Amino acid sequence: MGRPSSIKPIKPPRAGANRRDFFMRSGSAAAILASGSVLALGHARAAPAAATGVFQHGVASGDPMARRVILWTRVTMPAKRPGVIVDYIVASDPALKNIVTTGRARTDASRDFTVKVDATGLKPATTYYYRFTAEGENSPIGRTKTLPLGKTTSVRMAVVSCSNFAYGYFNAYRRIAERADLDLVVHLGDYIYEYGTGQYGTARACEPANEIITLADYRQRHAQYKRDADSQAMHRQHPLVAIWDDHEVANNSWQGGAENHQPATEGDWATRVNNALQAYYEWMPVRVVDPSNLRKNNRSFRIGNLVDLIMLEERLNARSEQLTTNINSTSGYFTESGAYLDPSRQLLGQEEEGWLFGELRSSRAKWKLIGQGVMFAPLKVQGGTLASGGGVFLNSDQWDGYQPVRDRVFDVLKGTPDAPAVGNVVVLTGDIHSAWAADLTQDPNNIDAATGGYNAATGEGSHAVEFVGTSVTSPGVSDPTGQIAASLKPANPHFKYINLDRNGYMLVDVSEARALCEWWFVDTVASPSNIETFAVAFQTEDGGNRLVPAAQTPSRPNPPPLAP
Repeated sequence: MGRPSSIKPIKPPRAGANRRDFFMRSGSAAAILASGSVLALGHARAAPAAATGVFQHGVASGDPMARRVILWTRVTMPAKRPGVIVDYIVASDPALKNIVTTGRARTDASRDFTVKVDATGLKPATTYYYRFTAEGENSPIGRTKTLPLGKTTSVRMAVVSCSNFAYGYFNAYRRIAERADLDLVVHLGDYIYEYGTGQYGTARACEPANEIITLADYRQRHAQYKRDADSQAMHRQHPLVAIWDDHEVANNSWQGGAENHQPATEGDWATRVNNALQAYYEWMPVRVVDPSNLRKNNRSFRIGNLVDLIMLEERLNARSEQLTTNINSTSGYFTESGAYLDPSRQLLGQEEEGWLFGELRSSRAKWKLIGQGVMFAPLKVQGGTLASGGGVFLNSDQWDGYQPVRDRVFDVLKGTPDAPAVGNVVVLTGDIHSAWAADLTQDPNNIDAATGGYNAATGEGSHAVEFVGTSVTSPGVSDPTGQIAASLKPANPHFKYINLDRNGYMLVDVSEARALCEWWFVDTVASPSNIETFAVAFQTEDGGNRLVPAAQTPSRPNPPPLAP
């Protein structure tokens, strides 16, 4: 998602709201009650100067495992060279005195002079520091952490999505970089945006200035994002686990095309996808899941015995095209009938769907966290029980447009005659440029939980929960009083929190007793700033499968020092 679907072949400058302003059509309601207290921290800061030298794009780490982690950098050369040798060291201390392992890699133009190594022989649940050297110059020192094995009492992570360079400054990344007690950062997609300068955001110019289509275009856009100082700070301090959504290629993408791709003027879709994914795997600290099928990006991470983090691919590998039937031409709203009920339509595809169900059913972890792109919870403008047709829905690009697929997930959560129910599932979601907390139920407008409905007062009838993170910079809906958010509540009683117009990130803290999410907002993306506020927290308790209000968590005591 990202901008009005009515803008197709011609891409004029656009500075206003994106196509998530479908929320504006939900009308107004009484002013929302004032929210709880928040804490403001920090002060304004100046934008840093552009990097120079060999390592202009910083360092990064990602896809951590118990005994290995991906280390990444990129070498910038003053002139074209056939290849460059890059050395690296990994140590247990920030001064790099206690060296654990060393290695050497070669890079060249075939991979855009990026370097990606899989550092092995590491210890579980351990913080490490690393540095690259090339052409007599050292990179910044990076900091990373391996995953635990066995008994694990806590996991703490930041969760982000939708970082549009053109819409402003990545202040949320900087705030995350300053949190020394995190185990990892999860990025749920839209890490880059494909639009050209002025097409979707005017705060900062894009490189290249045109919409990106070719391999050189995608490489240049990734390079611009990696030169951003706030992005570099986050990557330097924490390992990243990332999936893509649509803008890593083009808006509202599916297996065979995208809303923002016109074959007549922009060429073959498969070629564009290949270009985008080659650049993505070059420039991101992630492992290639299947070299024979770069579109396959689903994978899971075992975080001791506490969390299984299951990351889904929902765009390029198998998704059926978004439906336009039953959609009102004026409002854009739709009802789930006709083709929407076709069980053959795919979001994940049969292979990934089976893999997901297997991961959930076989997991021995206390908590199952599903990292994915688009909202899972039903989102309606008009309520309605399943027996009466389900109501009127807002967005066919999310799981609402693929109801039979969602029903099959609910079958796994609820259990079948052949398999027990799966509890303690938390869905982590990005994409929608706004913050939400939801109980997950198939029939939220049916107040009788005994017949498969949902009791909003008690949470009975909820089978899992969903935490939806707002964007790093991409615009939501202007709703400073919460009036529009409040107007959505009557049709959506399963949502316990909605904020439509703030930018920031989620802090997810998991213990044996509960999985908790805090929403943190930055004060602006229009300029560099150090100010953030704590908004609200919700948690689901062990065995509860429903949301309850929570308090802000304290930072972990004595975390390993940040990289210098």
